[in-house]
Amino acid sequence: MLLQGMVVVVPTETVYGALALPHKAKAVETLRMLRPESVGKPITLHISDSRFAQEFIGEAGELGNRMMRKLWPGPIALEFETTAAHREQVIKKKGLTEKDIYDGNSISIRFPEHEVAVDVIRQAGGIAVAVGLGNGERETFFDPAKVSAAATANIGIILYDGVTKYNRPSTILKVGKNDFEVVRTGVYDRRIIERMMKTTILFVCSGNTCRSPMAEAIGRKVIADQLKLTDMELEHKGIHVISAGSMAYPGAKATPEAVEAVKSVGGDLSRHRSQPLTVELIHQADRIFTMGRSHLMSVTSLVPGAASKASLLSSDGDIEDPIGGSLRVYQSLAKELKSIIEARLKDEDLDKLV
Repeated sequence: MLLQGMVVVVPTETVYGALALPHKAKAVETLRMLRPESVGKPITLHISDSRFAQEFIGEAGELGNRMMRKLWPGPIALEFETTAAHREQVIKKKGLTEKDIYDGNSISIRFPEHEVAVDVIRQAGGIAVAVGLGNGERETFFDPAKVSAAATANIGIILYDGVTKYNRPSTILKVGKNDFEVVRTGVYDRRIIERMMKTTILFVCSGNTCRSPMAEAIGRKVIADQLKLTDMELEHKGIHVISAGSMAYPGAKATPEAVEAVKSVGGDLSRHRSQPLTVELIHQADRIFTMGRSHLMSVTSLVPGAASKASLLSSDGDIEDPIGGSLRVYQSLAKELKSIIEARLKDEDLDKLV
């Protein structure tokens, strides 16, 4: 329907959004009817893949590229500066009206994580413009009955899915050369954004008391050795190695056997406390290694867009849970994990992650 010049209303993880193709003038006008305060202002570009952002931005810079990689897909819109030459090239190539998508020399782009919204945008070519149908302050829940009759005439379909996941507006960040500015605090505040921007390796198992904390401790040692850093320097450099459990309860210590076993390979689990796998942890991670297929499924069911950065730790399949086993079993696992992690991290470009 987007291709036919109609507007499609979809749920996102924040608020409901009305989508239109940016080169369909009548549909864009409908968006402005649905959101009168958008009249005379650019409309946020929505994409189904980060690579589409480059077409409209040009050169995003090191920080911009990192923010796209770390924060998308998710409830965050990024504002980028563009050059006049690049804007002219985009407008001419795509047949768009500049003021509809560019605000002077900047553009706001969002890559939502909701599967329905992303799928609709993808099927329409990967790019759309959208307005939120909650005002971001007083009303974030969308009521189909509140859509005006005039606007309804140009809406092809409303894909309704009840209350949205966060039921809050997206966070808007303005990307600078070396830093960013929070234009609007929504789902995430600056403290959370800064945490998400760190370089994070996440290991996942079930209870987060054996396999994944062992991998965490061993992985931290392996990375520090590869980068020729101490544990303290690793933290100061903003490199975090963490673990979580798909069925974990918070606050449990690692098993005594796990604590003892990692000592033999230079790791330390004395301060470990378990934590459950969450959407925030998944977004925070640059790479996610799971102990088994079920844990990989847990990651992608929480955040489907994380599939590109999540994989089994061992290429041979699931790593067996040692729970209930002897210290010798744990020591054998520690050696196995060290060998696997060293091999896996050699394949990773750690310098790029940092």
